[in-house]
Amino acid sequence: MNQPLLLIVDDEAGVRQSLQMVFNKNFRVLEAKTADETLQKVADERPDVVLLDIVMPGEDGLAVLKQIKSIQPECQIIMLTGLNTARTAFTARATGAFDYVTKPFDVEELRMRVDRALEKIQLSRELERLKEEVGRKYGIDHVIGKSKQIIDVFKAVSMVAAKKSTVLITGESGTGKELIARALHYNSDRRAKPLVVVNCAALPDTLIESELFGYEKGAFTNASQKKLGRFEMAHGGTLFLDEIGELKLGTQAKFLRAIEQETFTRLGGTDEVKVDVRVLAASNRDLEQLAKVGEFRSELFYRLNVISLFLPPLRERREDIPLLLDHFLRLKAHEHSIAPKGLSPEVVDFFTSYPWPGNIRELENLIERLTILTPHETIMLRDLPASMRTTDRTATLKEDVLTGDRPLIDGMNTFERELIVKALQRTGFNQTKAASLLGTSRRILRYRIGKLKINEPEDGDTQVIPGGSGTACVRISHYGAGTA
Repeated sequence: MNQPLLLIVDDEAGVRQSLQMVFNKNFRVLEAKTADETLQKVADERPDVVLLDIVMPGEDGLAVLKQIKSIQPECQIIMLTGLNTARTAFTARATGAFDYVTKPFDVEELRMRVDRALEKIQLSRELERLKEEVGRKYGIDHVIGKSKQIIDVFKAVSMVAAKKSTVLITGESGTGKELIARALHYNSDRRAKPLVVVNCAALPDTLIESELFGYEKGAFTNASQKKLGRFEMAHGGTLFLDEIGELKLGTQAKFLRAIEQETFTRLGGTDEVKVDVRVLAASNRDLEQLAKVGEFRSELFYRLNVISLFLPPLRERREDIPLLLDHFLRLKAHEHSIAPKGLSPEVVDFFTSYPWPGNIRELENLIERLTILTPHETIMLRDLPASMRTTDRTATLKEDVLTGDRPLIDGMNTFERELIVKALQRTGFNQTKAASLLGTSRRILRYRIGKLKINEPEDGDTQVIPGGSGTACVRISHYGAGTA
């Protein structure tokens, strides 16, 4: 690890030499004796900490302090001076100095103050790194999918992220509404400010108003001090209200006023609080229908529904399932520091046709469970929960076709593929016996195998279902759907 850089600025050579000896073991030390030399080294070398004499020949040290901060705002500056006055200390700190030390200084005390200054800049840099990492994690590039429905969502997020417009995100539970809200925030110019998330369904009616708007000391019993609400915490950033359909009507009215006027009053208070907040909301309920029956304020619905994003359920974008499987296999293996698991073709085929009532959340949680509990490297059908394996898949296929979620030809092909694969497995992959079991000829069976793109195993053949970064983690000698 590179040593931190310390710049010593003093017109006295003896002072510079003494400080050099104090710090040269733990720092890479530079020296400067004039304002011009100081500013040039700050621009070129980007020091972490500067020890700056407040009395400079030709230019006041406080003026140099301002210029250093304009060149490198994160640099921590400790002022050195023989003037021990409160006014000087106040002026130095008000100008941007981290600390203030008088000459002659105690060496151990100076070391301690320099260490604190270095700790502050390192924490600041770590915070920025974490913000960037979070931004990358929740960037739109990390939302998984290639289906038309999800691509349309990607395009909409890219178009509206930089705007301040209110966005209403709808879809069933588990479809990733919060992930899209985070993508909207971290792809906006508000990304450096807070993203405050409120789950309206998790807060009781008696608390939700105080959580949103805060309260003043003495507003009610046990209100021993003022508390900021989520609206105020999100100032300059984004407020995301998940399951906003759960807000009671009275709170909806106050919330609507806060959105429209960007002001509110805390409970028990009289002063207007001004905020700059972008509002995102999500619901798994039909807010428009709720508004029609008087269970949701129509004016709030229209205010929220400036831009609407609908996230389709996973059963309506089945082509995304293999991508999500691969993503979660890698992710969960990394999170638990174990080797990635792979999926047999039968499992991939099962997952692709499974209805996923819990959507992506159900899929993610299942993959985590299987990653931890499966003792072998390949997850097989027998490893799936019994309740999942006994799902009536024929009924599911029928429902998907009848509701228009799946084309008739796709449902027929899926059903036929499952029958053929099971027949081949039962007969030890003997096509003649499998054809007899299915009541057809071997020629027709071979034609349907090719038509449905069912992979035929060969001796020593390896079919790879990726479960780790860049490596084949599963070797399979079974028939499987070629689309997996």
